[in-house]
Amino acid sequence: MKETAPLTMKDIARELGISVATVSRALKDSPRISAERRAAIQQYAREHNFTPNVIAESLRHSRIKPQKVIGVIIPEFTHFYFSSVLAGIEEEASAHGYRIMVAQSNEQYEREVRICQSFYENKVCGIIVSQAKDTHQYDHFQRMMDAGLPLVFYDRICTGVNASRVVVDDYMGAYNAVTYLIETGCRNIAFYGAAMNLEISKNRFNGYKDALLKHGLTYDEGLTYICDNRADAEAITPEILKSEPRPDGFFAVNDDTAIGILYTAKRMGFNVPNDISICGFTNGQRAVACDPMLTTVEQRGMKVGEEAVDILINQVEGIIPRDKPQRRVVRTRLVIRGTTK
Repeated sequence: MKETAPLTMKDIARELGISVATVSRALKDSPRISAERRAAIQQYAREHNFTPNVIAESLRHSRIKPQKVIGVIIPEFTHFYFSSVLAGIEEEASAHGYRIMVAQSNEQYEREVRICQSFYENKVCGIIVSQAKDTHQYDHFQRMMDAGLPLVFYDRICTGVNASRVVVDDYMGAYNAVTYLIETGCRNIAFYGAAMNLEISKNRFNGYKDALLKHGLTYDEGLTYICDNRADAEAITPEILKSEPRPDGFFAVNDDTAIGILYTAKRMGFNVPNDISICGFTNGQRAVACDPMLTTVEQRGMKVGEEAVDILINQVEGIIPRDKPQRRVVRTRLVIRGTTK
């Protein structure tokens, strides 16, 4: 079911045919508004579950100048890709005399909202963020931008906010990887991906699907699975490998998922890559710590972090207008190792 956007004072004003200022004063119990009108507005707000926007209020009334500190939100500290992006951010920021303040959303929307508020209260000069998997509403990001705080998304971008972004070429990375699987003999390729509310998931899926169609193979919806971590891969892969026709190739949305497939296939007695070819997406340290070593798409997280900082500092210092969102794409490359022929 589609989520309903939170009610705003502008919505109340439109419905009641009054100004936003009148709504604001009535909700604050201002004597400048008649008691009868105040009661009517407050009753409407209660009936429609209106919640005052505390963040927006603090943003409007603040007069303290931001510091040379960049707020950085990452979904997970333990994920190699995010840690490599963070390394690129820190190095580039330090080279320009900026410091960073880092927080982990732990893939939770509510925590992400609190982090944004905390960053504002600590007077960061801008925010670099990869949204949480759990994020489906974007008001907290828009409020930051409305207050004049530059925002740069990386990896998981927010299409609901017109902000700058740095991404890797997810589509071409997936397309090239699946093309290689096909060229090395695979004809029944399974796709393990993340939820499709994330742009990176859509792009990698589209790259997978288009590679099949381009090379004359039929797309089979039954070979597409929502699975983006090792534990889930180990849970679902046994049944998939027992099915007929059995997949002879797997393309996974990240390395951990690919390694879960590899571990399961070996445990079941399959030879990788003679029986099954496997390709991941990240090229983290674990890709060379498994046996055989993993064929994967390199994301170049350091470069993503450097580009994000470059955009943000240029916006903070007025070199790039804040109302001119930047779009930068970092190229991927396929790293061929032992899990493919």
